[in-house]
Amino acid sequence: MTRADGLTRRQWGGAGLWLGTSLAMPALWAQPKPKLARARIVMAVGGKTSISYLPLTIAEQLGYFKAEGLDLEINDLGTGARAAQAVVSGAADVCSGTFIRTIELQTKNQLFQAFVMQARTPQAALGVSVRNMPHYKAVLDLKGRKIGVEALDTPSHLTASLLLARFDMKPSDVTFVEVGSTANAVSALRSGLIDAISHSDPVMTMLEQKGDVKIIADTRTLKGTIDVFGGPMPSACLYSSGEFIGKNPSTCQALANALVHALKWLQTAGPGDIIKTLPDAYLLGDRALYLASFEQLRESISLDGLMPENGPRTALRTLANFNPDIKVDKIDLSKTFTNTFARRAKERFNA
Repeated sequence: MTRADGLTRRQWGGAGLWLGTSLAMPALWAQPKPKLARARIVMAVGGKTSISYLPLTIAEQLGYFKAEGLDLEINDLGTGARAAQAVVSGAADVCSGTFIRTIELQTKNQLFQAFVMQARTPQAALGVSVRNMPHYKAVLDLKGRKIGVEALDTPSHLTASLLLARFDMKPSDVTFVEVGSTANAVSALRSGLIDAISHSDPVMTMLEQKGDVKIIADTRTLKGTIDVFGGPMPSACLYSSGEFIGKNPSTCQALANALVHALKWLQTAGPGDIIKTLPDAYLLGDRALYLASFEQLRESISLDGLMPENGPRTALRTLANFNPDIKVDKIDLSKTFTNTFARRAKERFNA
């Protein structure tokens, strides 16, 4: 069964039962009708506590999703790859992940679109271990070394791979080691298991503050991103299948509204606002570190949810540089994103 907005029987649940019984009631009854049940949406995310998905958490904590009439279930699956698989398999309706997935999926004839952005840059930095590589001078020194990344095919992996490519090095010239989230990543670097690390915050800010790494590439800032990628490189976003978006425009609009509302809030949020809004678990036991990380990449957070101009083109060119399965002339970038919902949300909230 499919409603006019495309929501399935599973998503409406009890609402369908109420509608079925209400139709049999006399039309002469003039008393107000109960509100319909909220739209039930399942969202997958890989690493929800990452600052990359801070807008999502802000929208959740401030009740913006509920205000838009959404009953949102957010499942943290640990990695972007698992989150992407969830939305591809249908276990989730929407994914909070990185934009490059939409390009990768199109190479497999699976059309997915980003419909509201959270981050304007990959928000990852690459640093070499001061302990293991005290005499580091140039990127070529990484040849034969082990580089830790959050997971393969993530922004951290992409950042490191592209930097190698710029110096005529191949991914096979190094060994990429998946180090996962904060505690494991920091331990891997400090124990000497890896020689360099490409990761997001707060990991990189923590290692940088303690003098454990020397940063050699930084996409936490707009300038650093252009230095690495040669142009704007969009990252965290909400994306779903073209089919889901086509059948559920009002639901996607509600999701975009909530995210852009959060982005608007973040534009003027101070340290105290962040601390009061986030659960303690997100602060990783160190409020000062979290706030330092937030300030480090504040400018990378999207202002209005819109896809940066030329961002998709930069992303495609970057992926094609080291992934032979991606052919530039075979990808239709217009099908990887839409600004329709974010633009309406921007107008509504003056973002």
